[in-house]
Amino acid sequence: MKPPVSQITESFTESVIREMTRLTNLYGSVNLSQGFPDFPAPEEVKEAAVAAIRADINQYAVTWGAPNLRRAIAEKAQRYNHFPVDPDKNITVTCGATEAMIATLMALINPGDEVVIFEPFYENYGPDTYLSHATPRFVKLHPPDWHFDEKELRAAFNSHTRAVIINTPNNPTGKVFTREELQFVAQLCQEWDAFAITDEIYEHILFDDTEHISIANLDGMAKRTVTINGISKTYSLTGWRTGWAIAPEQQNNAIRKVHDFLTVGAAAPLQEAAAVALRLPESYYQNLAKTYLVKRNRLVGILDNAGFHCYVPKGAYYIMTEIAELLDKHGQPNDDAFARWMVKEIGVAAVPGSSFYMNPADGRTQVRFCFCKKEETLAAAAEKLKKLE
Repeated sequence: MKPPVSQITESFTESVIREMTRLTNLYGSVNLSQGFPDFPAPEEVKEAAVAAIRADINQYAVTWGAPNLRRAIAEKAQRYNHFPVDPDKNITVTCGATEAMIATLMALINPGDEVVIFEPFYENYGPDTYLSHATPRFVKLHPPDWHFDEKELRAAFNSHTRAVIINTPNNPTGKVFTREELQFVAQLCQEWDAFAITDEIYEHILFDDTEHISIANLDGMAKRTVTINGISKTYSLTGWRTGWAIAPEQQNNAIRKVHDFLTVGAAAPLQEAAAVALRLPESYYQNLAKTYLVKRNRLVGILDNAGFHCYVPKGAYYIMTEIAELLDKHGQPNDDAFARWMVKEIGVAAVPGSSFYMNPADGRTQVRFCFCKKEETLAAAAEKLKKLE
């Protein structure tokens, strides 16, 4: 008898993050689980989308991205990431950074290849690797600063290594990879003829004088890096699903082919508005970081008071927490049970830490919160979490 579904799909579950949002809606809880801002996007960007629709930019854009947006991406890469990009040869616009990642892996991977993934990891990376017919090799990031052990990372690389996925600033930990760490990764990529695939979607959300480094800007890495990004997080536009991959020409051509058959293209009017977003003045990004610093400190204080042990992030808008004492106090066996109990009984949603690890047991005493929320949302969470004190 033939199996009812693909065997690959049976190796992973549906998104726990999205499930927690569904539970939030079911119980009327405060959503500190899924990383979408609950405050408005920049007015000029929204108006640009409306103007594009009214101008009848409503049919297919160029499959790999509207020229105006690709030029804006190239300008931004030169200005902020400090590496040159040809908008016609090096950029593929996709339906969000999520599609950029799977399209890149499918374009680069051959059966038998391995992909190195740092864990805890954003939950899509594991399934993406399996869907690309590769084998993931996981390397731990160690708290409290979420560093990797150089010996462990070196041991993960071998003749089958095709790529390493780097998410900096990192979801879920808030880690920002240092120049020294990225140089070590770059050395291994060059030694083993591997690609670095970097998810840099939180690059503008940085704290405590932390610097964002794009590995493509390091010596020898321009020809072996795919840089993935999008407008979701920086501009509070997670529902627009507009992202991109920047890659060397040969690899970019392969990404374009996969993208073409996955989705054909991203929404045409939203691409024009995304170009406006990427050209916002420097003051926008400075204010963004200042605003999120206030929110980070606010939620850290709330969680500390409620009994969570916080790993204070250096970037992105998530806080990983340790909950061992809370598990004992409230009679919950693990992170998953605790998160489901909390969303129903306490009225606040978080993401179980186990969803960010290959072995769920590694995250059984952790949960992740997000602080990309307006003050009213954080205040409501603070009030509900008093039940844990």
